[in-house]
Order: sequence, then structure tokens, then C-alpha cells
Amino acid sequence: MHSLSPYLRQHADNPVGWWEWSDDALAEAERRDVPIFLSVGYAACHWCHVMAHESFEDAEVAATLNAAYVPIKVDREERPDIDAVYMAATTAVTGQGGWPMTCLLTPSGEPFFCGTYLPKAQLLNLLTQATRVWRLQRAEVQRSSASIAEGLRDLARPASPVSLGKAQLGAAVARLTASYDDHNGGFGAAPKFPPSMVLEFLTRHHGRTGSNEALRMLDGTLDAMARGGIYDQLAGGFARYSVDAGWVVPHFEKMLYDNAQLSRVYAHQCRVSEGSFGRRIACETADFILRDLGTTDGAFASSLDADTRVEGRSAEGFTYVWTPEQLIDELGAADGERAADLLSVTDAGTFDGGASVLQLHTDPDDPQWWSRIRRRLLAARARRPQPARDDKVVTSWNGLAIAALSDIGALFGRPDLVDAATTCAALLLERHMVDGRLRRASLGARVSDAPGVLDDHGNLAEGLLALHQATGDARWLEAAGRILDSAEAHFLDGDTWHDTADDAGRLIVRPRTGGDNAEPSGLSAIAMALVGYAALTGSEHHRDLAEDAIATGGVAAARDPRFAGWALAGAEAVASGPVQVAIVGTGPLAANMIAIARRAPSPGLVIAHGRPDAPNQPLLVGRPLVDGKPAAYVCHGFVCSAPVSSSAALRIALGV
Repeated sequence: MHSLSPYLRQHADNPVGWWEWSDDALAEAERRDVPIFLSVGYAACHWCHVMAHESFEDAEVAATLNAAYVPIKVDREERPDIDAVYMAATTAVTGQGGWPMTCLLTPSGEPFFCGTYLPKAQLLNLLTQATRVWRLQRAEVQRSSASIAEGLRDLARPASPVSLGKAQLGAAVARLTASYDDHNGGFGAAPKFPPSMVLEFLTRHHGRTGSNEALRMLDGTLDAMARGGIYDQLAGGFARYSVDAGWVVPHFEKMLYDNAQLSRVYAHQCRVSEGSFGRRIACETADFILRDLGTTDGAFASSLDADTRVEGRSAEGFTYVWTPEQLIDELGAADGERAADLLSVTDAGTFDGGASVLQLHTDPDDPQWWSRIRRRLLAARARRPQPARDDKVVTSWNGLAIAALSDIGALFGRPDLVDAATTCAALLLERHMVDGRLRRASLGARVSDAPGVLDDHGNLAEGLLALHQATGDARWLEAAGRILDSAEAHFLDGDTWHDTADDAGRLIVRPRTGGDNAEPSGLSAIAMALVGYAALTGSEHHRDLAEDAIATGGVAAARDPRFAGWALAGAEAVASGPVQVAIVGTGPLAANMIAIARRAPSPGLVIAHGRPDAPNQPLLVGRPLVDGKPAAYVCHGFVCSAPVSSSAALRIALGV
């Protein structure tokens, strides 16, 4: 196997004769007149590992698959387009989705069975029955697969746009209130996923309207997550989700996209809430991204595994959990008992074998003691077996990381974070841009053949716009414009945005995801970037594209705002302008005014700073110094109020 995907490489030594997804694989199924067995997963997935050990490393399963199927293995992170098509089918057929995803397809790629994790016995039974049905009842299989494929095409047809004006934004907050967990924070019941994009929407809604309800849900959720077991109390960073409603026991994989989004929203919380809690969590999570996910060349790896290999077996969470005895052994009786009380480590435990996931429900009364204990526990944990890392560099997720590091670094005076974002951005534009087109991923110095999808373009452009505002460097604004122009040329068909380019490989349907999930959909990612780019450049064309994309995302918002947080956040920016701040000049006063602007709660506010008429920065054109001193111009649609030349006046103008 020559794939750059670490997930596919994990399966290279299986007795199953895996193919990568390709025209050749489909042609092989046609030539042999056998179905395709499609298995989709990702490197950090616990149940993917379970199914691999139970079934794909098993000689009996391998013999059955190799004899009667063309087995294809897909990394959903490298090929989200394939995953999107067959996950839509799986959800439609079974009512739920998840990974590993298991589908049986005709040689043309139409599904006739869809499921997720299957134990070995159940899998063998399925394979045997499906082989018999394929041989003896082919016409029935083809009718069923054709019906499912037509249903997928129906789902992919765009619905009529839904306005996301001020009334609809208020209604979305009211609907979120109905599903808010007043006791635990978050929305809905177990399992609990971090609602990153919804929290950004609530931040912006409070910033625009002063809504106490939005602020209550925002603060309650952010506080509960950061104090629970889903947050790594020793090293920083968030796990993928909590299996319970109280954020106690996580599914232990740590994903770049979660940590990028969450660190950014904790930073943005500081614009609307008092206290330093959000700043601490934002900075600790950013440090986790740099320390544990940073690659040697300056990009960011995809994830840390849920499992740790212990004595030849996979053990989920082994690296992270503690018993009271382990704390005492490491710290001594007094400190061990004190740490157990602080971190909710009990004899009964919260995890397998009586171990506990660390929580921090109250701040320690002696910060110096806690800092010392934390360092000792981290050193002890480092001696344990560690989870594997998926070193694949995904364009979209690195774009989210660039945005987060740029914002956190600029807000809190962390130039190291801005420098890291700069290095990553330069690498992506050099390595992932091939013949003027974005690629999805790379590993080491090699770039994947997988083409970039819509969210790669939207999230990377968003990251570059954030980096431009953090640094004042016009090259990032220009690069974002080129990426958005490429996206418009290849992903927009009439008034419909697709997840895949017009020249992408053949699938049974061209995917078009309208709602957000664990990360922004391609539609909402491109909408958010278009809003920011239009505000920074004054481009009415990009503004029109943004408003049309947000209205398309309004369909998901009307259905359930929990799955439209990023579109709603973009709509908040449109509803408030967004406000544009141009700061000209240098020196301490200019730096102070830039810092004030960055603290402004106005949704989607954009900042340009530099010398007057700096090239390729439209917001600075025609904005002179005032009496030779730095000045700030607060604008809406490039129409500006009179310039202010003091920090106090700018605070009043921005409501900071």
C-alpha cells in the first residue's frame, strides 16, 4: 500500500487485500463481477481498531472478503467526499451513523447494505448472505441499490434558501434554550459533543444584542467542559466527546479540529465575559496544539489516538486515568490524597478498573502547589505508554488552527502563537497548493493526490484572514482572495455550492453538505470566509456570495440550530455590519488601539492596521494620520465615522 494515510497504513499488513478508492478498484469489481466491501474510518477511532483486531486481522474474515468482494479501505479524513456520500446513505438506511462505516456496493458504487461497527460473527454472516443474494437475486439487489442512490440524489438537491435575519437569529437562540442542559451545560443528552460553532454563535449574538440567555448558555457550557474529564487537566486540550451527559468520561481521541475551534471560542469568550478562565483554557489548548500536534516542519498533525498499546493490546484511555493509589505512589500520602480530592479521583472510579478521569471542579486554593503537582503528574504520565499520533496534515483543520493561533496570539500577547500560525500558513501555501489548486492532505514532505474539498478552501481562507489581521501582512489577505476565487470557479454551480470540485473524481452523487457537524460544513466555512474577505476588501461581489451562502445554510438552521452554528455565526457578522476598524500609524498608541479593537465584542469585526495607504490593504486607503499621530477609523461598509486619536475615544466607539 502506497497511501500517505496513516489510517490506511495501519491496515497495510492485514490479510485482507485492501484497495484504495479508485477507478481501478471499481473496474476490478466490474471485471470480477463481485460487490465492493467499503470500510471507512480514521486513525484515532477506537471502534475502528476494535473491528480491525476482531475481523480484518482474522484469516477467516480475510479469506471471505478476498474471495467474494473487492475490499476498499477509505480514510474519512483524507477523503471526506467519499465519506459524506456513504454516511448519508448509512444514516438514511439505518437512522444513525458512525465509524467504522461498513457498506456493500455494486461495482458502480451504489450501496445495497449500510452499517457501522459489526462484530466478527455478525460480519461473517452478512458477507455470506450478501454473496448468496448477489449471485441468486441480482435484480433485487440492483433495484434496492438504485433506489438508495436516487434517494441520495434527492437529498443532495438544494432546498429553497431561508433568511437568517435578526428575527431568525433570535429564534435560533430560543430553540437552543429548549435543548440546553441546565445542569451540565451543552445541548441534549449523552453522548455529549463540544458544540464549538454554536458557542461562537452565542458569543456573537450576545455581543450584538446583550442577550443574557445566550451568555448563560455560553458560559455554562464552556465552564462545564473545561472542568470535566473531556478536558485534559494536566496537559490541556480536549477529547472528541463525552460518553456521559456530565462531560466526565471522554472518548479519548484528541482531534486538531476540535482543539482549534474550542481554543478560539474560549478566547472569544473573553470579549464578552469577565475573568481569566477563558484565557487560561484558550492558551493551554493552544500550547497543546503546538506541543503535541506540531510537526517538525511547522504544520499540525490530525489527532492523537483514543487507544494506547499496552502489552500488545489496545487499551482506551490508559495514558490518562488514575487511581488514588497511583496518585499516592507518585506524590506521597499527603499530596496524593489532596490531589485525589481536588481531581475527583475516588476508590469507585469513573472509568474501567476503578480508575478515574481527572476533573477540576474548583480552582485549587494554592496555585503554586497545584503547578508543582501538575508538573509531577505530567512527568509520571509521560513514562506511561503513549497514544499514537496521526501525522497527516489536513488543509482544512490546519486552517482552523491558523485562525485560532492567530486570534489567541493577538488577543493575549503571545507572539509565539502568531509565529506558529505564520509558519503553518506558509507551509500549506507552498506544499498543498499544486498547479494552482489545493490538495487535501500531506504526510511528511509528500502531498496526497486527494483534491481539496470546499471546507479546505473555506477554513484555510478564514485562517489566512485571521493571520492577516494579527500581523498586518497583506500577503495573507491576497492569498485568501486567490483561494476564494478558486473555490468560486470550481465549487459553485449557479447558486449551489458543492463539497467537491467540478473536475473531481466520479461518485454516485456530487456531495453537498448543508449542516455543520464536528467541524464547519463546506458551505458555512466558505460563507464565513467570504464575509470576512468582503469586509476587509469592500468587495460587493464577495458580500453577495456570502449572503447567498448563509441563506442556503439557513435551511439547516431552521431545522435544528445545533447543526448550523457556523452559518448562524456568519449571519451575526452580517447583521452587525460587520464593523471594520482601520488603524493607521505605529508606536505605542497604535499598538494600544489595535489591542482595544481586538477586544471589541461586535460580531465579525475586522481590523486592518499599518501605515496610511499601505499597498493591498483597501481599508487603509485614504485613511491619513491625524495631526501626524496614529488614528483609528470605525467603519460600516467602508463608510467611516470621524477618526479618533485616543484610546479612550476608541473604547467608546467600540463599546469596549
